[in-house]
Amino acid sequence: MHIAKLDGLHVNYRIDGDPNGPPVVFSNSLATDLRLWDKIIPMLPQTCCYVRYDKRGHGLTDLTPGPYSMGTLVSDLEKLMDHLQLKDAVVVGLSIGGMIAQGLAVKRLDLVRAVVLSNTGAKIATRDIWAERIKAAETGGMPALVDATMQRWFSKHFQKTEEFHAWRNMFLQTSAKAYAACSAAIAGTDFITPTSGLRLPVLGIAGSDDSATPPDLVRETADLVPGSKFELIRNSGHLSSVDAAEDYARVLTDFLASVGHG
Repeated sequence: MHIAKLDGLHVNYRIDGDPNGPPVVFSNSLATDLRLWDKIIPMLPQTCCYVRYDKRGHGLTDLTPGPYSMGTLVSDLEKLMDHLQLKDAVVVGLSIGGMIAQGLAVKRLDLVRAVVLSNTGAKIATRDIWAERIKAAETGGMPALVDATMQRWFSKHFQKTEEFHAWRNMFLQTSAKAYAACSAAIAGTDFITPTSGLRLPVLGIAGSDDSATPPDLVRETADLVPGSKFELIRNSGHLSSVDAAEDYARVLTDFLASVGHG
C-alpha cells in the first residue's frame, strides 16, 4: 500500500512487477477497487511496472463531496502519474476507468503510449438511466442497486461461483455517495468526438455476456481510433479481468508486446 497526497486528496496506489520497467497503469470500474486486477497481474510480463490505484471515493482513497466531473477523475490520474514520474505508459481502463483513460489520452498524450479500452464506451448509457441509479443510491443505498448490477456485470455461470459473493460484497461496501458522485461523471461524459481525434495504439476488450457495456459498444468505441484492435472474450461479463482472467491476461500480454512493453 502506498498513499500519495495530490492537492489534498489522499490516493491509495500499488506497484507490482519491475518498478523500473515500462509503465502500465490500471483504472478501475465503478464500485470496485484496485483488487479488480489481482488475478491478472501475476500472469503478465514481470518486466513491466504495473501501477494500480483507487479512484476518488473508492477503496482507500479519500471520499470528497460529489457530484464529480469526468475532468476531476481524469485530473486525479494525471496528478498521480506526474507524482510517480510516469510517462509513455499503457493505460488500461475498465468501464468508467476506460472513460478516464480516454480523457487522459486526449488531455496528456505525453503520458500515454497506448490505451486499452476494456468493457467501456465513449458514452455509456443515458443521462436518464444514470439519474435513476443516482436516485436509488441516494435513497436506498447500495442494497437498492446490487441485484440489478450483478445481473448486468456477471454471467449466470459466474454468479454460481463462490468468488461471485466477494464481488457482490465489494459493491455493497462501496460508499453510495461515491457511487452517485462517479455516476454523475459518467452521465455527463460523451467522448465520441475527442476519442475520434486520438492517434495512438488502442485495444478494445469486450465480454460476450456483458450487458453493461455490450460488445458492439466497445467495438464502436475502439473503432473511433484508426488502426485499433478489438478482442471479444467469450463467456465473460462486465468485469472480464475477473471472470476470464487467463484470456484477459493473454490478450493484454500480446498487446503490450505489440507496443514494446513485452
